[in-house]
Amino acid sequence: MSSAERVRVRGVSIYRPIIYGNTAVLIKPEERSSGNPHHTHRWTVAVRSAASNPDSGIVGGADDLSYFIKRVTFKLHDTYANPNRNVDKAPFELTETGWGEFEIQIRITFVPDSGEKALIMYHHLKLHPWTLDPATHNQIPPYEEAVKAGPVHSWQYDEIVFIDPFQSFLNTLMAHPPTPLPKAKRSGRSVPFHSNHATQESLDASKEGVPEFVATMEPEEHERLANARRTLVAEQDKWRGILIDKEKELERLKKRVAALQ
Repeated sequence: MSSAERVRVRGVSIYRPIIYGNTAVLIKPEERSSGNPHHTHRWTVAVRSAASNPDSGIVGGADDLSYFIKRVTFKLHDTYANPNRNVDKAPFELTETGWGEFEIQIRITFVPDSGEKALIMYHHLKLHPWTLDPATHNQIPPYEEAVKAGPVHSWQYDEIVFIDPFQSFLNTLMAHPPTPLPKAKRSGRSVPFHSNHATQESLDASKEGVPEFVATMEPEEHERLANARRTLVAEQDKWRGILIDKEKELERLKKRVAALQ
């Protein structure tokens, strides 16, 4: 790389949309490994482009991210043999079996030309579908119900932002524009941005197709965040007022005690 290419382009920010998360399916009892008979699910955790190829049958993954990602390391639960799993080429995903949910550390290492530090994210592995019965909310459904529900999808949308990139790396990014998100869902179920709880719904892919992220959900997510921010500010103002009143009451009590002494 020439010295000119090593110069950072000041004032430039460029981003790449990604998703990270997992898909999980039940393993039929007769298909379970003799070595791991208690492993009830087969799951795949991945880092993918946000846009989906409608013919691929997976969430996201329309673009090959290896032009800016060198490696993705998935740190699994310590009970797994070799819990640190390196994936050095696309697709950046890992398939395993297990019975329990746990937090997975995802470390993204960028290509050397980027000059960027590794990025670490976290994803809670989701295996079980949510139940629709309020009486059993958040409980693991019976096997028959879980089979009927179909695959579980848990995905998070994010944007990796490169600020003041090297000229050579900027050239690489510009040469690989991301596939734009569709304006509306083309098949299956659309997936809300930045909303893990909403994407952890079970889905029968044979009936509804595979969920995907769509552009129309971005303003909806911004509005949701704005509403949450307004609610938080209102709560802060409420408790600030209560605190001020309590402090005033404390001062009055101190004065009364001083007067009595």
